[in-house]
Amino acid sequence: MPKLKVRKAAKKRYKQIGPKKFIRKRAFKGHILEKKSPKRKRNLSNSIVVTKSDTIAIRRMLVC
Repeated sequence: MPKLKVRKAAKKRYKQIGPKKFIRKRAFKGHILEKKSPKRKRNLSNSIVVTKSDTIAIRRMLVC
């Protein structure tokens, strides 16, 4: 049986920080930044821990 492949898109978006935790970047920081306040852009730069319900799907995509 061949090796299972990792979903490359998920590998680029998520990083594992513990046995059951993943972090991701926030959305809405890619473009149209002129009308967003500096405070809002600064807060969008921070990473966030993925919700518990999504970790199952992410772990399956990353074949951990």
